[in-house]
Amino acid sequence: MKSKAFSTRFLCMTGIMAALVCMMTMVIQIPIPLGYAHLGDAFILLTVLFVGKRSGFWAGGIGSALADLLTGYAYWAVPTFIIKSLMAYLAGKIAYNKDGTCSLFSVRSLIACVVGMAWMVVGYTVAGAILYGGLAEGLASTPGLAVKGVLNLVVCYGVGALFEKAKIRPLLTADRKGNA
Repeated sequence: MKSKAFSTRFLCMTGIMAALVCMMTMVIQIPIPLGYAHLGDAFILLTVLFVGKRSGFWAGGIGSALADLLTGYAYWAVPTFIIKSLMAYLAGKIAYNKDGTCSLFSVRSLIACVVGMAWMVVGYTVAGAILYGGLAEGLASTPGLAVKGVLNLVVCYGVGALFEKAKIRPLLTADRKGNA
């Protein structure tokens, strides 16, 4: 049985992907009620699908929370860490087959990405309601979050298709079982 310890490769790939998630969250920020839309979620999903489930969990949570800290949304850092880590966890749990493999262009991966984005919308709606004191306040962000989710799905599959065409999956993961 393979050890679940954090290998040097895992730490390096996760750190690089966390930095990429942070950067893609910070580079383009489109204001929506209670926050901003960005492309970071596409790179969380790409991390899950190409680097691995555990890397996606940590890179998604850390990279996204770090972006909140660096862009003046520090009060969102903890909810963001929880929401984005769980988004990656759900996507990884669904995307990988029983044999531990994952294919970008499978119904399973598409469902995984849609479920991950749906969780992100629900998670931020609930967190917004808690942080701002009412369900109406939380619901104000839902349409913008839904549009952001769809845009991130398109970007994920567009960039993912380029990754597949370039055959870089072996460079990104130690094995095809989601264990970076």
